[in-house]
Amino acid sequence: MEARAQARYVRVTPMKARRVIDLIRGMQAGDAQDVLRFAPQAASEPVGKVLASAIANATNNHGMQARDLVIAQAFVDEGPTLKRIRPRAQGRAYRVGKRTSHITVVVSDGVVIEQEVRPAKAKAATPPAPKTAEEPAKKSTAKKSTAKKTPDTSAAKKTSEQKSAEKSTAKKSTAKKSTAKKSTTKSTAKKSTTKSTAKKSTTKKSTAKKTTTKKSTAKKSTTKKTTAKKEEG
Repeated sequence: MEARAQARYVRVTPMKARRVIDLIRGMQAGDAQDVLRFAPQAASEPVGKVLASAIANATNNHGMQARDLVIAQAFVDEGPTLKRIRPRAQGRAYRVGKRTSHITVVVSDGVVIEQEVRPAKAKAATPPAPKTAEEPAKKSTAKKSTAKKTPDTSAAKKTSEQKSAEKSTAKKSTAKKSTAKKSTTKSTAKKSTTKSTAKKSTTKKSTAKKTTTKKSTAKKSTTKKTTAKKEEG
């Protein structure tokens, strides 16, 4: 027979509590209490309280002898963490986590209680139903339904083929459109280049004309000057 005790939300870190629990697991209850009484760890106090509670539950509730008790199970589960802060320099704050534990101790006297196992109720055997003439009819209807389903699948295949053909034609048309766009862009580029060359040639001609007119005016001025000198002489 077993008896258990549990302490929840104990302000001890689970790692430190497990160090103490590992010392007493599998020991006699009295020996475990002596070990915890003289253990230097701080977690030995709450673990000793849980062990004393388990022994009291076994003796008072189940009528077991304290000298026969053995620690069958002992484990520690992690509880919620309390979040606090520690002030630091320049107005900063560091996070501090205060952990909690759930300590469980199970004691046993080694006596196994046999539980009555009730036999399962036997199900009433139902006689098989006699075969009738309806069964072959059902089979024939099943065959007809399968025959009907086959044309549906063929029709589905045809529709899928049509869709794939439509997609391929759509892709070809888009490819043709893209090539047409490219050709139009090339022709426009050629036209723009021809226009730019024509403009350059016209500007060159106009500059040539201006230079010739300047030269002619210069010649006229020189001739006038020579005639004026002759008249003075």
